[in-house]
Amino acid sequence: MRKKLTSLSDSELQNLLKEGSQDAFGVIFDRYWKKLYNYAYKIYREEEICQDIVQEIFISLWNNSGEAVILNLEGYLMRAVKYRVANHIRSLKFTQEHEDALLTIADPVKTANDIEYREFEQGILNEIDKLSPKCREVFLLSRFENYTNSEIAKKLDLSIHTVEKHISNAIKHLRTNLDNYQLAIIVISLFL
Repeated sequence: MRKKLTSLSDSELQNLLKEGSQDAFGVIFDRYWKKLYNYAYKIYREEEICQDIVQEIFISLWNNSGEAVILNLEGYLMRAVKYRVANHIRSLKFTQEHEDALLTIADPVKTANDIEYREFEQGILNEIDKLSPKCREVFLLSRFENYTNSEIAKKLDLSIHTVEKHISNAIKHLRTNLDNYQLAIIVISLFL
């Protein structure tokens, strides 16, 4: 009997399912289980959870087969997977143990390199602070906030030529007052 049902359309199988046909349910299960599992796994990537989610969807389909009006069975099942995975992710809660573990990871001991970097960074910021207020503002908008020259000109009510001149002056100041290593680091970091 089940072999005959495999050639039926989804809507024909749904009609049989509404009448309580376990064979029709089996055909639907065989037809869509792997596809639904693969879709769930593509989203979440945990085998057991994805298997459970797909299993729950089929249980729900069986339990509600007499009540549900489904126009497109495949679309309905795929959306059900999407929503169940989303609900599962939303339901995850960190325990106090998880939070404590994260805190120990997030607060590593400061290394000598960290301290050197902070000093280096502070030296660069000190040199930028020595720029005239307008030049500093233009330079920071250009290099740290990724504004284009025309956006800066519009924002500060300046000509594009004036913006370019401020950027050029800032770079000259930094070139003059920073050593080659510091300058190379700035150039590399500004253009990444």
